[in-house]
Formats: sequence, C-alpha cells, structure tokens
Amino acid sequence: MDKFRMIFQFFQSNQESFMNGICGIMALASTQMYSAFDFNCPCLPHYNLAYGLGILLVPPFILFLLGFVLNNNISMLAEEWRRPQGQRGKDPAVLRYMFCSMAQRAMIAPAVWVSVTLLDGKCITCAFCTSVPVESLGNASYPRLSQGEIQRVLARIPCKEIYNGQHLIANEVAVRYLRCISQALGWCFVLLMTMLAFLVRSLRPCFSQAAFLKSRYWSHYIDIERKLFDETCAEHARSFAKVCIQQFFEGMSTDLVAARCHLPRKAPADAGEAAEKLLGITDQSTMNMALKSWHRCKPPLHLHPPALPTGNGWAGEGQPPTHPSTPRRETAAYYSCV
Repeated sequence: MDKFRMIFQFFQSNQESFMNGICGIMALASTQMYSAFDFNCPCLPHYNLAYGLGILLVPPFILFLLGFVLNNNISMLAEEWRRPQGQRGKDPAVLRYMFCSMAQRAMIAPAVWVSVTLLDGKCITCAFCTSVPVESLGNASYPRLSQGEIQRVLARIPCKEIYNGQHLIANEVAVRYLRCISQALGWCFVLLMTMLAFLVRSLRPCFSQAAFLKSRYWSHYIDIERKLFDETCAEHARSFAKVCIQQFFEGMSTDLVAARCHLPRKAPADAGEAAEKLLGITDQSTMNMALKSWHRCKPPLHLHPPALPTGNGWAGEGQPPTHPSTPRRETAAYYSCV
C-alpha cells in the first residue's frame, strides 16, 4: 500500500509526471480493451477489408483524441493561443513545445493498440484474406469456380467453422501466411516507434538545447501562473463571501436590536484578516474589470516595484509599467604624488 501511495505522490508532483501516469494508464487500458474485445470478422468479400482496417485504425484515433481530452494543458494551450496580445507577447516556440509535448504523450496509447493488433494478426487476416496468393499456396487449377466464387471462398478464411474451401487452399496455411505478415509489420512498427523516440530524445539536445530549455521553462511558468491565479481568485472569493456574510449578520443583529430584541454581539475576530485579503477589490464591477484585464493584457514578464494605486485601488489597463530608477553611478579618482 505504501508503494502505491508513493507512486501516486510521484504522479502528483508536477504536471509532466501526472500526464505520464495518465498516458501509462491509457496504454494499459488499450491492451485490456483489445484483450476483452470480441473480434468477429464478417467473412464477406466487400466487408472484411473495412472491418479489419476499421478495428486497426479507428480505436487508435479515438485514443489519440482521448489523450488530448485528458491532458490538462489543452485548455491552457488554447487560452494562450487565442488570448489578445496585451502587454505580454506570445512566444510561438512555447506554443509549439506545449502542442508537441501533448501530441507525444497522446500517441502512446494508439501506438500500443496498433502494435498489439498487428502482433495478434486477426485484423490483417480478416482484411486481406481475399488477397492470399492461391497460385503459390493452394490449388489454382481447381475447376468449376469463377473469380467471384473464389473471392467468396477466400473471404471465409477467418471463420474456420464455416470455411468450405479446403480443396482450394488449406485454412491453416492461409491463416499462418497472413499472421506471419501481420507480425512482421507489427515488429517493424515497434522498431520504427522505438527508433523515432530514440532519435527525438538523443538528437534534440544536440541542435536546440537552449531553445528547448527556454520553451520548457516558460511552459512550466504558464502552468504555474495559471494555478496560482486560480488559487488567488478562490482565496479572494472566499474572503469576499466571508465579509459579505458577516456584514449580513451584523445588519440582521442591528435590525433585531432596533426591534428591542437584545442579543449579545461579539465582533468577529477574523473580519479584519478577511478584509485584508480582498486587496482593495470590494465590489463586483472592479473584480470583473480585474479578470478582464488579466485576460486581455497580462502583465509583462518583468519584475518591477508596484505602481501607485489609483483612487479605487486599481491601476488602469493602459498605463505602462513603471521601471525601477537606474542607480546613479559614482566614480572615484585617486592621485599620487611622486
């Protein structure tokens, strides 16, 4: 149990670890889905190809989209891409890094599905059973069969219980031939994916390590900034609600006292603390203006002393940021007498 707790804490340590855990779970789920899937080839000439290729390609596409849906960064990427320019520029390299990172993780489960499907061989056997070379593997000189009848006989190769073409080609020979081709394609696909992952991991630092570090840093910054902004808004909403409720009950107690219902009054101890957390934003219109300003013109990524607040405690959106004054440089000259 402690090991599972440690693994769960590792997945929650940062965004990348969490998404790696999600992708690993999806990869395991894809193998379990395929093992639990009841594969039934239609064994008809015009439907075998569509059914086999559909089982091979459609579930990976769904898993790929599901990988994007489960990724928490997809909304952050869309928000960063669609937001106005404002006071902070948008770096295309950071957006590309975020998209490529999500795409690489989302491709894990589809790659596992395709690999397992090809290594199993049922889809290829169903899809291409009518393309078995009867001339080299069977009795091509068998009389009284037209081309259409041969196609109908070959289409029943995946369905061993209804196959009636042993005189044309043995069922075991055709299945073993197609399964060998499918397994060869599966191992080639696994080797190709492994080589691509190796090249991406090993060659990327050799060309653009500085740009990669910059994009990765600012991608993490955007994620952390969004989380802190959500936490700050939630804390402000909690403090705002607390002050509103306290003022409501204070007004109710005042009305009861005016109605000659003498009730003991006790000043709340945390009223001042909750009011300090409001940061001067004490009405709905000002808070809405703050949220719109955060979306339209985020502050530039340059730390500077805070600007003087205006009358309502809110600096306008169009005001340029104040920069710290440059300290005056003093020089000292030394003279020596010889």
